[in-house]
Amino acid sequence: MKFCTNCLEPDTRPGSKFSKDGLCLTCEYYYHFTKQYDNEERIEIINKIIKKNNKDKTNNDFDCILGVSGGKDSVRQALWVREKLNLKPLLVCCAYPPEQLTDLGAKNLSNLIELGFDLLVTAPGPQTWKKFLKQGFINGNYLRGPELALYSSLPQIAIKYKINLIFWGEGGNGKTTDLKILNKNKEYDGNSQRKTNTLKNCDVSWMHEFIDDEAKLIPYIYPSEKEFKLNNIKIIYIGWFMKDWSAVNNAKYSSLNGLELRKDDVSKTADLFGATALDEDFVVINQMIKYYKFGFGRVTDYLNYEIRDKKISRDLAKKIIEKYDGACDDKYIKNFCEYIDINKDEFWNIVSNFVNGDLFTINNKSTGKKFLPKFKVGEGL
Repeated sequence: MKFCTNCLEPDTRPGSKFSKDGLCLTCEYYYHFTKQYDNEERIEIINKIIKKNNKDKTNNDFDCILGVSGGKDSVRQALWVREKLNLKPLLVCCAYPPEQLTDLGAKNLSNLIELGFDLLVTAPGPQTWKKFLKQGFINGNYLRGPELALYSSLPQIAIKYKINLIFWGEGGNGKTTDLKILNKNKEYDGNSQRKTNTLKNCDVSWMHEFIDDEAKLIPYIYPSEKEFKLNNIKIIYIGWFMKDWSAVNNAKYSSLNGLELRKDDVSKTADLFGATALDEDFVVINQMIKYYKFGFGRVTDYLNYEIRDKKISRDLAKKIIEKYDGACDDKYIKNFCEYIDINKDEFWNIVSNFVNGDLFTINNKSTGKKFLPKFKVGEGL
């Protein structure tokens, strides 16, 4: 196990690659991105895209579709599209089922409406959703099913409402996008999103075992490349056009525009700023499992941005990561177990299947984390 010489990205991240100087791919791209960034040029590019994609628009009040959850990225990107680009977006939210959606998430969605936006909420059947979520958890990633529905909802709605321009709030800046699938000539182009590790080429074959009605799969089916071409669907990554796009910057901006943040302490959530995935709590569990699988979690992801932006030193970031990464309060585990109908012993038996034995050892103490790292952050094993 080794770490980037600039940030604290470990080589255990899937798809990671380091330069001969020890820089991770994201750091290399980040400095390329900031060095080459020209705001006027990029605004000119996005305005040309808008003009080209809306030239044949008829009888439709909306200029584009924007995927939202109501969180930090949603508020900032919605206001940016409306006020910077002078567009009228239709906001689309693929919402969690009532049992999973937090009160905070509902309030933040309402905030977007109060800011004057039109919002369309769509949601798959709760019982089917729960089956896929449980099976995803058993296989090591509870988000596998929900993410298919989330990503599929935007092009599905775009085709239905005949709106061919979709803005995707992340990506295109090397911070959140799988660099391997970026179009090197048009890094803002999100049409290759179907090839990301998240979507795994939109494979839903594993779902057939858990449904009795094919119609229940509809929300999880990402439109084909043929459908994209027939409907002239274009996905654009907003991140490529915004030099200061980051989790912290977006949270600051959105908090000044009505966004409510988490109240729980970082020691319970591993969320340093209480600003991520505000619409559901199970993400805390997912980040804990990621930590045990790969040796890094949400705290590392947060602070890598801050290191690259020179807002925190690498040494201070190490201490914070060692203290908080992988944190998950027992109440979240309890609620998750009740939701998918398993007990805590079953929960930890499943999690244990995905713990990286090279990186972690069992914690024999009665309190604290279930597993302890064998490695030292920033140094490795």
